[in-house]
Amino acid sequence: MTVPTTTQTDADVIVVGAGPAGSATAFYLARSGLDVLLLEKTRFPREKVCGDGLTPRAVKQLLQMGIDIDAPGWVRNKGLRVVGGGLRFDLDWPHLERFPDFGLVRTRQDFDQILAANAAASGVRVMEGVTVTGPILDDRSGHIVGVTTKDGAEYRSRLVVAADGNSTRLALGMGLHKREDRPMGVAVRTYFESPRHDDDYLEIWLELWAEDRLLPGYGWIFGVGDGTANVGLGLLNTSAQFKNIDYRDLLRRWCKAMPAEWGFTEENMTAPIRGAALPMAFNRQPHYTRGLLLVGDSGGSINPFNGEGIAYAMETGEIAAEIIVKALKGTTPAQRERTLRTYPGVLKDAYGGYFTLGKWFVEAIGRPEVMRFGTRHGLPHPRLMRFAIKLLGNLTDRRGDASDMIINALSKVAPPA
Repeated sequence: MTVPTTTQTDADVIVVGAGPAGSATAFYLARSGLDVLLLEKTRFPREKVCGDGLTPRAVKQLLQMGIDIDAPGWVRNKGLRVVGGGLRFDLDWPHLERFPDFGLVRTRQDFDQILAANAAASGVRVMEGVTVTGPILDDRSGHIVGVTTKDGAEYRSRLVVAADGNSTRLALGMGLHKREDRPMGVAVRTYFESPRHDDDYLEIWLELWAEDRLLPGYGWIFGVGDGTANVGLGLLNTSAQFKNIDYRDLLRRWCKAMPAEWGFTEENMTAPIRGAALPMAFNRQPHYTRGLLLVGDSGGSINPFNGEGIAYAMETGEIAAEIIVKALKGTTPAQRERTLRTYPGVLKDAYGGYFTLGKWFVEAIGRPEVMRFGTRHGLPHPRLMRFAIKLLGNLTDRRGDASDMIINALSKVAPPA
């Protein structure tokens, strides 16, 4: 087994990207005593396209990392309000042993900064305004031993974590490309001054129409609590019309159809309409190769069922950190490599079957007749909707009720993504 020969390092681990995935990874690594360098290309605070809604999965991670969610700016919610087929249901988050029974809203304008500051308080060296351009490879082994930056600097480490998002330069630099057999989503959103800024529920609209076509995706209205609401759309590439849709225009038309008293007008818009890609179901693999680990969006760790990425970004960061700590402490180079190579399998065990179910789900709703049938005939049944909120949110206990057992069993028998 060939391993890197370099001994010069600036850190035990370099983490590239200080979004939720990178900051979580860095936090857990530093808490275990490793020297961590976290490189972020922008400077905080900075904007990020997102719905700003956090499910109980994400809340659990924030609590684990000691984030003060009772501080000003955090808005709690009880669950989801689902709108479609002329019906409206308020569905509370399930009461589970593994997760809290509430969600949160916090804008990405400072959410990522809070997580990066938390990592810094744990001993991580955070450097802002550093754009990583590619990997430094060991001449003999081909392993990554550091990174180059736009300003010509080089930083070296024993391992590198790519947390640089969907367009990850590091993964591309290591020859890892996207898998075309995975779903891809697009999210577009803006903010409005609106009386809808304060709501106990995250509101999801299941019907998105482009003229007479029902599209695979959903709209959302998430109150931010500061006088504004985050309003947006998420769409999937499983629709035949995906490439021909003007997403920003679709959002404008959707908002115009809303009640006038909600104030979703151009005059009340407080931010431009922005969009971002949503890489789903492990669309970039393997998650470990030659000294590089992928976490969060860089490895396509977004839930295909609901487009949620923040929870999985933090969770994959925690998993990666556990494996890195085990690999770097008291092992030979060969043992270290064997430990690191377990990372993709651990991710597949944790999410692979569930993500496959999500892949099948988005392929199904890409057919308008399936989407129409599900909206019109599924919503009127509260018990089915309570099952759906668990399935779509990946919110189950290991030994829970019948719905938990069904979802867990399906995730176990489905081939891993």
